[in-house]
Amino acid sequence: MLLASPAVRPAITGAGVAWAARERGLRAVICMSELVPRAKVEGIRALGAEARIVGRSQDDAQDEVQRLVAEDGLAEIPPFDDARVIAGQGTIGLEIMARRPDLDTLLVPLSGGGLAAGVALAARTIKPDIRIIGVSMDRGAAMHESLAAGRPVAVEEVASLADSLGGGIGTENRLTLAMCRDLLDEAVLVSEDDIYRAMQVLYYEDRLVAEGASAVGLAAVLTGRVRLRGPAATIVTGRNPDMALFTRVVTGQDVVLGDLTVRGRVYGGGSVDGP
Repeated sequence: MLLASPAVRPAITGAGVAWAARERGLRAVICMSELVPRAKVEGIRALGAEARIVGRSQDDAQDEVQRLVAEDGLAEIPPFDDARVIAGQGTIGLEIMARRPDLDTLLVPLSGGGLAAGVALAARTIKPDIRIIGVSMDRGAAMHESLAAGRPVAVEEVASLADSLGGGIGTENRLTLAMCRDLLDEAVLVSEDDIYRAMQVLYYEDRLVAEGASAVGLAAVLTGRVRLRGPAATIVTGRNPDMALFTRVVTGQDVVLGDLTVRGRVYGGGSVDGP
């Protein structure tokens, strides 16, 4: 059996597919855009998968996946809009609620919606009145724009500290848009400056090497875009940032993201708004 998958999102990472394929002795082709950091590409190749770079967006990468399925007979592993993927992500919600059944607010990184939909479904089934907030970066947030429009919206994919949250939700989205609409209380956006600061806080206060996509929940709290009313949790995933970029962030240097420069700042301590 041959596998093909787009490699973004916290939902299914290229590295995860590559590792699973290697363990089963299968060929894996991971399709990525030019915006995926080189460190992630090399990590996938180190696990034995073929990393195929296609175009400037994950929509371009998805087109290549469809071609491989149609012409080469590969089996597609969807990155987010799939019932089994959503269910798998839901186990994170189960674990969180088992540890902290008293949670008032749960913040989830929001991209294609597989992670947010699965976690929200699990958490809300256990505690119907829990507040669940999806958080995206404010550059190319496809699910946020699609929720506002009530339909899948194509957005320009650009470089971001939260690169794993980039990409569209698919024009034929079957599951995640509706689930995020019905299960999330709110979707909020944070800036690259906000993400930069949150990455520093996670590193200096919690000793966590976290990529930008997993820092968006904390960023929303630190900036006051989400006010906490009681016990809260966020999901910190993906301990695989580009270490050169990560080093620039934690040492307070400027970071260039395409046409945007995030001005560096020396870490001076973090504070969380709310109780």
